[in-house]
This record gives sequence, C-alpha cells and structure tokens, in this order.
Amino acid sequence: MPRFQGISAMNELSGKTAIITGGGYGIGKQIALAYAKAGASVMLAARSVDKMKETAVEVEKLGARAKWVACDVSKEADCAKMADETVKAFRQIDILVNNAGISGPTKRITEISLTEWQETIDIDLTGTWLATRAVLPTMDKQRAGNILNISSGAGRRGYPLRSPYAASKWAMIGLTQTVAAEWGARGIRCNCICPGAIEGDRIERVMRARAEALKQPYEVVRAGFLSQTALQRMATEDEVARVALFLVSPRAEGMTGQTLNVDCGSIMN
Repeated sequence: MPRFQGISAMNELSGKTAIITGGGYGIGKQIALAYAKAGASVMLAARSVDKMKETAVEVEKLGARAKWVACDVSKEADCAKMADETVKAFRQIDILVNNAGISGPTKRITEISLTEWQETIDIDLTGTWLATRAVLPTMDKQRAGNILNISSGAGRRGYPLRSPYAASKWAMIGLTQTVAAEWGARGIRCNCICPGAIEGDRIERVMRARAEALKQPYEVVRAGFLSQTALQRMATEDEVARVALFLVSPRAEGMTGQTLNVDCGSIMN
C-alpha cells in the first residue's frame, strides 16, 4: 500500500507563524518542514546554531519564510528573546512547538547526581513551561494560539534507568492539560504528542547507552524495543510531524488537552 502523500499541501497553515524549539534536527526539523509545506512562517529556536541555519535554508527552499534564534529553553531570558524576536520578524505567534529536550542519564536512581537530574528537568520540563509562558501574552492578545508539547512514551509508563527523563515527560502531560484548561476560554489550545522509539541517531545513542548500562548486547536491546510495538517497527520523524501538523490545524479545532501516541502501537491508551 503506498504511503499517504500530500497532507501538508493544502496550505492549511497559510498566514500562520510557528516557533519550533529544538528545530534544527530530528523531529523538530521534520515538523518545521511540514509546517513550511503547509504555508507557515517558521522561527527555529535551539542551542545548535549550525543545524538551525541548515534547516532554515531547507524551509526557504519550500517557499516559506524562516528565521532562527539561539535559545537555551532552560533560561528565562532566552525564552523571552525568542518570543520577542518572533513578533519582531513576523508580528504574531500562532503556534509554539515545545520540542527541545535532552535524553538525560541512563543510570539507576542511586547513581544519578543531583546535577544530572536538575539539568534534565530544567531543559525538558522547565524549558517547556518557560517557552509557553513567553508566548502566552501574544497569543492572549490575538485570542488565538496553539501550543504543542512533545512528550514521550516515557511519559506514559515508568522507564527504568531514565528517572529524570520519565519524570519530566510525565509532567509535560499534566502541564498540557493545565494550559488547555487555563487558557481555552482565550482561544488557545494545547495538545501533546508522545513519540515512541523513533528511527534515527538519537534512539541509537539511547539504545547503546542502555545496552552498556545493562551489560547486554546492543542487538538484544534493540530487539526488546521492537518487540514492544504492534507494528514490529519504530515510528519515523515524518510520522510524528504529520500528527504535529494535524493537531495545530483547523481540522483539530475541537481538540485541546489531549495526548496522542505515535509509537507503532507500543502503548495503547
């Protein structure tokens, strides 16, 4: 069966401006490209400047406007600058995708330092809160906006050896529902995606770190990841991006406070 094509060819985000944190590579990059194909202007925000520049060029090749801003989402001033630069460049903020994050350590709780714990929480959770807080005043003035949080399958069930990561991703779902309830009357929606294991460099690093921590062959760890999925494969960045497009599009106007899994059937709830 041929793969579904053309979902972002309908210009359903025409006239919209989207901020994507961690937008230089991986899932963030694919979301940026999907939004650009759908007609949105894109502001990329991340610490990896070179990657953002490359993605911005690809966005512009699709005929969309693109800007980038160096931003560490764990820093309040950086998030404020991100919002200000977006309004300065595009005069509005219609969409925020909270995608920036780190994997954190792969260790038992007793082996994780407070510094390692705090760094993961600061970027994966507090960064989401700070970025959201930075864009809400503009969205409130517009009486419209979409916030999309990228959590994880680790936000749906416990994840041995990854306690700070799992804690932050669980909390993102609670934050999603709270923002939705708090700001819905102002025309602002907030939803969440929980990607499972996603094919690419990042999951390869995660699996190799897990194999080392468990003293197991890499092949055994990878087989374990695949065996958990109904489709017996990992999802792709593009599959996540398509759901990310749907959730901020007019087709999802009746959805807020919701969390969708994109994990090939690893978690079915």
